[in-house]
Amino acid sequence: MAALHLTDQDFAAAAERLGTDVPSLRAVHEVETGGSNGFWAPGKPVILFEGHVFWQQLAERGIAPAPLASGNEDILYPRWTRAHYGNERQEYARLSRALHIHEEAALLSASWGMFQVMGFNYGVCGFATVHDFVRAMCESPGAQLQAFVAFVERQGLATFLREHRWADFARRYNGPGYARNRYDTKLAEAYRAHLE
Repeated sequence: MAALHLTDQDFAAAAERLGTDVPSLRAVHEVETGGSNGFWAPGKPVILFEGHVFWQQLAERGIAPAPLASGNEDILYPRWTRAHYGNERQEYARLSRALHIHEEAALLSASWGMFQVMGFNYGVCGFATVHDFVRAMCESPGAQLQAFVAFVERQGLATFLREHRWADFARRYNGPGYARNRYDTKLAEAYRAHLE
């Protein structure tokens, strides 16, 4: 049976693999999901559904998103907004409705687990399909940590964590809107807290 929580040893092994320190990894964990174990309920990882990504994913598959938006304004919109975010029950309800429109595109459009890795990054995390990625995210906190480590390695972000270059890490990990959300500042603050 998979462990329900990450241990200090889990974080230490991940930090060693990335050549960084444990407080840096714990800072990302803290900022992404408040230090949770990555699950809302058994087998249900913490998620955040991104309707603007769903819009893009449908368009990339030759499906015009605009005609589908009527009645789906909270799951399908052209630009990022936090207006439609809800609690975990609401996020799973939003994902469920999106799955009825296009399953693969919907899974690609949510961020998953304690490190909130986007589904469309499944390949970077070492998975053959988004379905394989989602199954792993549903499996255990350890699987979520391994996916995060693979993502950081393959995206070349380990140096930013190692050197505590929070803005550089935030830009690559959280997107161009990181400064508006104070993502880099929150990482720096969480890092200092985990040093104590």
